[in-house]
Amino acid sequence: MFIIVVMRSSRETLGYDTLRSVAVMALSVFVIGCSYGVAGHSAGLSWWQIVTIACVVMAGSSEFVFVGILATGGLPIVGALAGLLVNTRNLGYGLSVGPYLGSGVRRLIGAHMVNDETAALTAGASDAERARAAFLWCGIGVLVSWPAGAALGSAAGQVISSPETLGLDAAFPALLGALAISALRGQRSERGRLGASLVVGAVIAVAVTPYVPAGVPVLLALVGLGAGLLVPRRGTDDSAHATVDSALAAVSSAPSTVGSAPSTVDSAVPRVGRTS
Repeated sequence: MFIIVVMRSSRETLGYDTLRSVAVMALSVFVIGCSYGVAGHSAGLSWWQIVTIACVVMAGSSEFVFVGILATGGLPIVGALAGLLVNTRNLGYGLSVGPYLGSGVRRLIGAHMVNDETAALTAGASDAERARAAFLWCGIGVLVSWPAGAALGSAAGQVISSPETLGLDAAFPALLGALAISALRGQRSERGRLGASLVVGAVIAVAVTPYVPAGVPVLLALVGLGAGLLVPRRGTDDSAHATVDSALAAVSSAPSTVGSAPSTVDSAVPRVGRTS
């Protein structure tokens, strides 16, 4: 009952645009999950193994890396370690969305919903209440759509032998790019920092892709955050000057206000006399 009340309250908090973003994101995750299911079947995994990994790991990049290593004849332990390395980016996500995870059992469940999608959508929220609601609904959408897509993909894997020809892997980067643009629109004072981080991170990821294993370019792209920190916030100096100017204006008007006080008192005395 408590969960139903929380979900209803959070749904009312979110606007139409955010709910639409959650729906589009869930659909995109479902499509990518289908691609993962097909790839897992091609690597020799059974349908229940594919679905179990999707439910327990809940990290698309790590699962694709794991399946890719198995498909090339690598050991499962090597694939698991590589997937764990790729998934270390969730450490940063956890720091970002940690305030919205709740406490106790709810925090453990919330930690399982920390991923690229929830972190991206939460970052674009205008306040803490909307961020918490966005995290909850987006997390639920991923929890449902990813395993469902993996299950359908594992069934379709018997028909589709080369999933890379479908181009489904392009849906996820396009989705995160759209969310990044949305965040740039909402945070005017941070546009310079976010833009620099995105550009530098994208250049690094593209440059190192031919030379490093799959999933590592994403980690190296985090170097772009350092470039963002070097860019000053837009509008900070202007707002500071405006605050100082208003304070000086208030101080300069204080003597005239005090000087007009005696005349106000003198004009009030005759009125009192006439009244009496």
